[in-house]
Amino acid sequence: DHLLRSNDQVEGLDRLLSDVLSAHLAQMGVRQNDDMRKISAWAAMAAVPTMVAGIYGMNFEHMPELSWGMGYPAVIVVMTGIVVVLYRMFKRRGWM
Repeated sequence: DHLLRSNDQVEGLDRLLSDVLSAHLAQMGVRQNDDMRKISAWAAMAAVPTMVAGIYGMNFEHMPELSWGMGYPAVIVVMTGIVVVLYRMFKRRGWM
């Protein structure tokens, strides 16, 4: 009788331990998912200036903003605006 009771207790503890381990692994997966969202959001925001720098790094001769005095400041303002919009969008969706 004592052996059956001990066996039942051990099996109960084993199930409890397995459930706790599963819950912990699920929490770790959620935390990793949150980290990946943050990394992806920052990468998306860094891609905008990288794209603009790539276009200007091609040294085109006939870009309309090259002859305009406010061309580069306008591009910087637009680029900053896009990054701010992305930041707000990611913040609103809980990615940041």
